[in-house]
Amino acid sequence: MLEKLHPDDHVLHQFPFMRDELQYNLVHLISAIEGATSLKSPDGRMVFAGSPGHNAWLWLSDDVTDAHRSTLIQELITCYKGKDLPGICGAPSTAELFAKLYSGAKQLQYQAYMLMESYSCPKVNKPAKVKGKMIQASRQHVELVAEFLAGFSEDAFGASVIPASQLPAAEGMIMRGNLYFWAVDELPVAMANIAHRSRRHGRINAVYTPPVLRRNGYASAIVAGLCSILAEENREPMLYADTKNSASNKAYKNVGFVESGQVAEIRFR
Repeated sequence: MLEKLHPDDHVLHQFPFMRDELQYNLVHLISAIEGATSLKSPDGRMVFAGSPGHNAWLWLSDDVTDAHRSTLIQELITCYKGKDLPGICGAPSTAELFAKLYSGAKQLQYQAYMLMESYSCPKVNKPAKVKGKMIQASRQHVELVAEFLAGFSEDAFGASVIPASQLPAAEGMIMRGNLYFWAVDELPVAMANIAHRSRRHGRINAVYTPPVLRRNGYASAIVAGLCSILAEENREPMLYADTKNSASNKAYKNVGFVESGQVAEIRFR
């Protein structure tokens, strides 16, 4: 029988989960959200975490047999009865198996939405000769942050949104104090955010440069700056990137990020 996964559960800090921890970093965040459904197998070889209205994340240890994988997922589907699940994220084979069994049980269809690469940065390579400096975003930047977030949404998800709709998110990110710009002559030219800190890692997201300012190394410079902040905290920087975005993947590798495992996002309809 599956058990409740508690925030900062011991299972998340021991083998075998720690072997794949970076790839499944969001589990640390989701399991601490009030109202989340967070479960684990008694032997610690399956972990599931999902918050209402968002994709869930599913990890299964590589040494779990195919038959046992199906049994665990079927039990998980039973536990999740009556709750809506927009999608599932996990290693491609794990996500595909869950999607197949879940869609069959729920009379749904599913489709692959995105294949992401998880990256870690064991040692940062700061780009040379990039004009400007890193500054922390403040309340005076809220409208600009909203514009950048709208551009990020268009680039990352193909979703066209008006900047005004991003004002609440912009205000929240600024208030948390983890949002930074790369600025040239006091003008912000690129943005990046430290989205979450777990014991061993810090996750970077919302990396964005307006199209007219690209190819100047600004995004690499701001990401390298955030990596340095996390390194000083003794946390390894990490992030997720869409494998289809070759420019972003190349830029991250140039800063020092290395591939750390693929994550498939599958959505239900």
